[in-house]
Amino acid sequence: MPVLLCGSLAFDTVMVFQGRFQEHILPDRIHMLSVAFLVPEMRRNFGGVAGNIAYNLSLLGESSEILATVGEDFAPYATWLDRCGISRRFVTTMPDTYTAQAFITTDLDDNQITAFHPGAMSLSGTVEVPTNAGVRLGLVGPDSRDGMIQHASEFKAAGIPFIFDVGQGLPMFDGAELRQFIDQADWVVVNDYEGQLLEERTGLSATDIAQRCRAYIVTRGAQGSIVYAQGETHDIPVVSPERIADPTGCGDAYRAGLIFGLVNGLDWATTARIASLIGSIKIAHHGTQNHRFTLDEIKDRFAATFGYRF
Repeated sequence: MPVLLCGSLAFDTVMVFQGRFQEHILPDRIHMLSVAFLVPEMRRNFGGVAGNIAYNLSLLGESSEILATVGEDFAPYATWLDRCGISRRFVTTMPDTYTAQAFITTDLDDNQITAFHPGAMSLSGTVEVPTNAGVRLGLVGPDSRDGMIQHASEFKAAGIPFIFDVGQGLPMFDGAELRQFIDQADWVVVNDYEGQLLEERTGLSATDIAQRCRAYIVTRGAQGSIVYAQGETHDIPVVSPERIADPTGCGDAYRAGLIFGLVNGLDWATTARIASLIGSIKIAHHGTQNHRFTLDEIKDRFAATFGYRF
């Protein structure tokens, strides 16, 4: 088992508002905000950072394990993971809890407003990283505060290299705690908004962060991504999608590409381009685990897009 993904498994209820949030939120009324958006389109998907990354890795032909805590309502998701051939060996059901639930509203500009119920995820700190299970690479993604701190420490103590993906968990930590995560991790990945907050909260620049780990990766949506690694900066172009259907889960698809490149010893320019390509495939489909591809298809599309094969 080369890859262990520590993070959330969640049900995502995704709603699409056929308008723009900015047209309905008055800047001078933020302090007394009360808005309602009509969302005639709604879907319930299987999601969560760990589940989404594992799904994309399975499409790439890479096996992974998920370390997560779920609720008594998890059965439909469990069936889906089994159908996809994704292991549930380290998924623990917590009695008298719900599986984590995200309620996401997206507007026509791909802005999102999310409400999140952590449920059983709040207890993720009660399960330990299986350091004797042959793990060669880990990921600490958005999870409970205790779980993220514990699993990062366990990876570090066991000498297992890992990716730190703070995501929407960033507000739970102060600057000192975030600096500790960065120092423990081998790779740090954020989107541009998270990156700005991370740098402000830690007082570290992008260059500073990159010097404290092997690589610092910042995704920038339609502007592509940047990899700061070993004194070099790789500016990675975005891959134009066939259409823009749903941005939810694109970051997780990108992270699966990063893990694929790391596991297979690829250079950063190639690794991040694979990640960008997978993200572009995902955004053309609704939901976080409804797109399909094979590794051969990815290789062919990569060659057609970037002019060389990996």
